Amino acid sequence: MRALPASVLAVCGLIASACGGAGSGGAAAGQAAPATAAAQASTAGTPAQQAPPEAKPLDGKVIVIDPGHNGGNFRNPKAINRKVNVLTQWKACDTTGTSTNNGYTEAAFTWDVSKRLVKILERRGAKVKLTRSDNDSVGPCITQRAAIGNKARADAAISVHADGSAPANHGFHVIMPKKINGPVDKVVGASSKLGIAIRDSYAKGTGLPYSTYIGTKALDYRNDLGGLNLSTVPKVFLESGNMRNAAEAAKFQDPKFRQKIAVALANGLQHYLKP
Repeated sequence: MRALPASVLAVCGLIASACGGAGSGGAAAGQAAPATAAAQASTAGTPAQQAPPEAKPLDGKVIVIDPGHNGGNFRNPKAINRKVNVLTQWKACDTTGTSTNNGYTEAAFTWDVSKRLVKILERRGAKVKLTRSDNDSVGPCITQRAAIGNKARADAAISVHADGSAPANHGFHVIMPKKINGPVDKVVGASSKLGIAIRDSYAKGTGLPYSTYIGTKALDYRNDLGGLNLSTVPKVFLESGNMRNAAEAAKFQDPKFRQKIAVALANGLQHYLKP
């Protein structure tokens, strides 16, 4: 019950009937008031103690997202075809990537999925860095993409791709590094754990099957990819599916499905980083 102001209580003490009479439970004449105006004033302005903000699951984690290729690569073949050293061989700086039969490019797909993924990861508290800032420039080279993850000292890195295989082939796979007596050797084990976490989450979140044409249970180990060979942080490549397969191409062109992909990848990264 709220205490009455002191001025009212004083009146009640003189005229009991004005405040409901002696039988109503009010203060009788001559009794001390239960609280004074001064006492109430001393507590009225006290702010409620606030609980500390709830920790986010990926607070303190650094993640690098590498959207495969770039939308402007086709305009500068000289730049993207120049050879760079990936330690096990010399390879082209980058490629144009593949596309669906109706022209939806891998670069556009990977850019869209990656931007969605960044938003999800940031909401979960992670610090996220992309290896490219748009989808109409050229590059960067595969060597630079690895260097961006290394410089950021990423806790995990993923390169997002989609394949361009024969139309009957379907399904996704995850590519992980092999030991090459190089900088990646120390993170091969961690990259394998990351790859398995991504595979399991991607299959569950998208419903896409394991690849029918590459790898074993959607896992493939390679030593010819500069983005992996030069990485000093745990890193994998995702081939999201086959853009030349009609059913998968249709899914990839659906924004809702691309969102499902992004959520699945975020869940896989979180499972790896916060098991």
